[in-house]
Amino acid sequence: MKLEGIHHITAITAHAQRNVDFYADEEGDPGSDLTFFEFPGTPIGRAGAGMVHRVVWRVGSAEALDFWAERLKSAGYESQRDADSLRFADFEGLGHELLVSQVDDEPLIAEHPEVPSELALQGFEAARAFSADPERSRPRLEDTLGFTQRDGGWEARGDQRGGLYVYDEPPAEPGVQGAGSVHHIAWASRIEDHEAWRERVAEAGLDPTPIIDRFYFRSIYFREPSGVLFEIATIGPGFTVDEPAEHLGEGLALPPFLEDRREQIEPILTPIENPRQIKA
Repeated sequence: MKLEGIHHITAITAHAQRNVDFYADEEGDPGSDLTFFEFPGTPIGRAGAGMVHRVVWRVGSAEALDFWAERLKSAGYESQRDADSLRFADFEGLGHELLVSQVDDEPLIAEHPEVPSELALQGFEAARAFSADPERSRPRLEDTLGFTQRDGGWEARGDQRGGLYVYDEPPAEPGVQGAGSVHHIAWASRIEDHEAWRERVAEAGLDPTPIIDRFYFRSIYFREPSGVLFEIATIGPGFTVDEPAEHLGEGLALPPFLEDRREQIEPILTPIENPRQIKA
């Protein structure tokens, strides 16, 4: 069994519409899917030990870094450029890095009329987390989850994709979950392997949740020894299981087990405008 890199990363936002305006992904592909819980009014968080503090994305060239540095600047966001990377934060402080890709994985490119495909983001490269004792996590990453060491971190690589997990020295202040902080990171599993992954994690003493059917995929959750909340999520069925890709995001889609509660759920959610529909 092999994990197919990063499935998705879930963070927290206090402003759903500003969040939608900042981010875009046409397909919601595992491997490029950044999702958010909205908690209106929640204060800005602070990453600390046991938390992911930076999301690293692949791009295809130094020219792509130039493009994104200028695009961010025109939108009022500062960035820091190195030879092969560009670092910045979103409007709530969530850290990002664009890194010129050195792998042959299929690029997961979201279409956008203002972004040429050769300059677009190509999916996740890595997640960077704070840990005071990375060695404590090594046996579970390597022996239980099958990660291998690469480029100063650990890589989960399957037959199709890979993704890195890198530790950094934590700040002195403890972490605070809030807007702009990462809630969890999910690793991708083939559907037929998912139950076996849960058994392996349980045998390693990591106390996983039961398998949770999200309709669009199945999940288990557990904390790795450094404290970061891990999820193992299945590749599929996917977000197009109940609506075509060209209409994703146009309305509130609920899994069947929540459909009978639509009248209670929809009024308490923040209304948002879909930028794709506005531009159309």
